[in-house]
Order: sequence, then structure tokens, then C-alpha cells
Amino acid sequence: MRVSPKTNSSCLIQLQSLGALLVFMFASLAQAQSQSSTLSESVVRVSPLGEIIAQYPAMMSQGIREGLKQTGQVDPLIADTIGGIVGRAFSSADIRRQVIVDLDEGLNESQLQSVLDWYETPLGERITQAEVAASSPAAWQEIESKASSLMEKYKGTQRADLFAHFDRVSRATESTVDTAVAVQLGLASAMSAFNSQGPTYEQMKAEIENQRFMLRGVVEQQVYAAYLYTYEQFSIQELQQYIDFLETDAGSDYNCVVTNSIQQAILEPVDSIGSQLVRLLNPGGSRAQ
Repeated sequence: MRVSPKTNSSCLIQLQSLGALLVFMFASLAQAQSQSSTLSESVVRVSPLGEIIAQYPAMMSQGIREGLKQTGQVDPLIADTIGGIVGRAFSSADIRRQVIVDLDEGLNESQLQSVLDWYETPLGERITQAEVAASSPAAWQEIESKASSLMEKYKGTQRADLFAHFDRVSRATESTVDTAVAVQLGLASAMSAFNSQGPTYEQMKAEIENQRFMLRGVVEQQVYAAYLYTYEQFSIQELQQYIDFLETDAGSDYNCVVTNSIQQAILEPVDSIGSQLVRLLNPGGSRAQ
């Protein structure tokens, strides 16, 4: 069939219009992605995330160092060396970038805006300040020293009763236990690969999993003490408002994305840490083939 000039002209106009539409759509998509990314960055900056992430290398290093020393089974010099290895294995900049990417992918623009709006309220700003202050290694020592007195002070109170609800919606105990077990499994894998004299990975894995229930009890007590310490200056009504925010679709998705993102960021360097620990504790050793 012969195509008339008029038909050719019509097709060209349609193609030009389609091209313009596609350019507009891609430009709109890029703009939306840019807005979403900007919102994610703002959420990290305004919420406690930014400051807490910045402290993560020091937090992990200090936590490992003190934990090893408290066992009484590791020379303090070795404990300090291991703490240094752990601290150098984590990059707060990398964790921050990954959290922003995950927030972009896990929350829509409306949800990100809702989270940002909440943290910009007077209560949200106070929550941020309190959580950042309580996350420093120095605060850990104070929480530990005050744990018994705080638990006794609030025993049987509404504040104590509210903890179970707070812990469930924040996933504090759950995510901490999952991360601790995953880190132990990762280190066990590295150790078993280099140590022919010790237990196998499967044996260590079974032992670690068997200790999960006991670990949960210990972690829950630590989280409870931190809860009492961090939010002591907040009224029951304010705590309930915070819980209400965490239970919204935006708050729930935000908390889920953030805890999963940080957990993965913690787990990624585990293999490297394990290998370095093996070389430190067993130089020249290798697993028999």
C-alpha cells in the first residue's frame, strides 16, 4: 500500500509527540527519584540515624573490647587489638549510603515525607536528641551502672508495662539478637576454616543456636535498661505518641528497612574480621585438608 505524504506527516508528528512524552516521563521519573533520594537523606540527617551511624565503628569496637575483657579469658592487650580490628572494618559513610539507598527502595515519597515530618516535630526532635545521647559508648557504661536502680525504681509502673509494646514495635530485642547470632555464625565460619583442632562449623552453629534463647533474655534486659534510661524524661503520653508513630505504615516500614539495612551493613565485614582474628590468634595455622 502506498503511504501518502499526509500519512507520513501524521506518523512523524505522532512519533515526535511520543518521543516528547517519553522524554517527559523519564525526566519526571528522574525528578521523582531525585526527590525521593533527597527525602531519604533528610530523614537520615533529621532522625537519630545520622548521628548513630556516625558512631557505629566506635560503638562496635568498644562493645567487642569490653565484652572480651569482661569474660576474663582474653588478655586485655588482645582485646584492645581485636577491638581495633573491628572498628576499622566498619565505615560509617558506607553504612549511611546503604541506608539511604534502602530507604529509597523500601519507602515511597509519601512515607518518607511522613517520617521526616514526625521527626521535625518538637517531640521527634527530643526523641532524636535522647536516642543519640544514649547511643554513645560513654552512655553504655552509665546505663549499665544504673540498670538495677532504674529497674527497681520503675518496677510495676505503667512505664515498665509499656516496654513490651515498645520493644515489639521497635524490634529492638529481636533485631539485636538476630544480628548477634549472625555475627557469631560468621565468625564461627571463619574460625572453623582455619582451625583444624577446634570444633567444626556445624558444631559451633548448633551451640550458637542453642544459646539463642539465653541470649535473648540477656539482650532483652539490656534493651529494657536502655529504654528506661533513654526515655526517662518523657511522659507516658509522649512515649505512647512515639509508639503510635512506629505503628503507622510509614513508621513501621521505616523501622523495618533501617534495622535490616544496618544489620546487613554489620554482617558484610564479618568474613574479613574473622580472617584477621584467625591470623592474629593462630598465626601460620591452617586447617588440615
